[in-house]
Amino acid sequence: MSTTATKLGTQSSATPGTKLSALLVEDNALDAALVVRALNKDGFEVTADVVQDEATFTKMIHKHVPEVVLADYNLPTWTGMEALEVLRKEGLDIPMILVSGALGDVTAVECIRQGATDYVLKDGLARLPEVVRRALREKYERGLRRKVEQDLAKKVDELARSNADLEQFAYVASHDLQEPLRMVAAYTQLLGERYKGKLDENADKFIGYATEGATRMQVLIQDLLAFSRVGRNVAANKSVDCSAMLEEVLQALAAAIQESGAVVTHGELPTVWADHTQIAQLFQNLIGNALKFRGESPPVISVQAEKAGQQWLFSVSDNGIGIAPEHAENIFVVFQRLHARTEYPGNGIGLAICKKIVERNGGRIWVESKAGSGSTFKFTLPLHGPDEHDGDERRSDEHDRSEQGSEKEAGQEVRP
Repeated sequence: MSTTATKLGTQSSATPGTKLSALLVEDNALDAALVVRALNKDGFEVTADVVQDEATFTKMIHKHVPEVVLADYNLPTWTGMEALEVLRKEGLDIPMILVSGALGDVTAVECIRQGATDYVLKDGLARLPEVVRRALREKYERGLRRKVEQDLAKKVDELARSNADLEQFAYVASHDLQEPLRMVAAYTQLLGERYKGKLDENADKFIGYATEGATRMQVLIQDLLAFSRVGRNVAANKSVDCSAMLEEVLQALAAAIQESGAVVTHGELPTVWADHTQIAQLFQNLIGNALKFRGESPPVISVQAEKAGQQWLFSVSDNGIGIAPEHAENIFVVFQRLHARTEYPGNGIGLAICKKIVERNGGRIWVESKAGSGSTFKFTLPLHGPDEHDGDERRSDEHDRSEQGSEKEAGQEVRP
């Protein structure tokens, strides 16, 4: 048997067809010529190499990558499916169509299951052009999907790097700005204390503005630093008993609760896998907001949790002033305020921190409210931490096996 490749050219045609580069795995020259003829007859302009063994096949795909491989299922010393293994080994995405004299349905289905694109019987070559066109179209679509996925992965990586850079910048900037700002605030306060009433009325007013501005900037920087710190210590995640943690939060807010006459109730809360400090901050911000944005009646606040699929669904509801539906998204944006500072204090960063904490833990947060009717903030957290789900399944399996063993010992029927 010859180990060299045979070149088959196109037939002359007055109207040029679609150029197609093919590699034929075939030991019968007449069959190879019939395959090329069937393609040319249906509008292709085929350039084909014919090989009969693995070594020549490998050499040819290194020399020139074909658009399609047309392989006989059975050769004397080789098979078409072995050609598919070579393509996989070389990392090439080339459609491979089996063209065989006899191929049972069971064998054909098994070949396609293993990766062959399609199959055509040699006595039915009239359908080969359409099979080739479909294979080329599918390859093109795969290439497009692959490119889109690669571009998307690249954009995700770029966005992750950009977010990390922004967080690092916010952290460094807010941290490094504190010291010079502290100096500005201290000296403006000293200036006000030492020269108040000694200069004219405008001077006292200007010094007051400077002191107030420096103090407000200090609070803003401290809030920005708190926001940038969220998620920087992922290794601190552990099991958090939300009921016990909520008691700590209520103790920290005891003065505000007493001053407002608030009533805070809660149901049984679960244990979650998270950073204890961040989850405490999440509840403190939400309950603190309910205390701050209260109506004329004393605040009534309820904290509840329930299972929702593979997540815990928490809710913090109140009877406060409520939020208009059109602001339901904006309130989670950094430094976004719905009220003037003269009405309610704060810089509009508390809910942005809540959103960042929840999303860092694989959940989401939203609000259900309308103006004047109170608010219910809802957020989700994963039901299980790392390896916890697998551990639960193993414990469940062990429990089932233990119960089945006990039933067998008692002579009872074991039902699946």
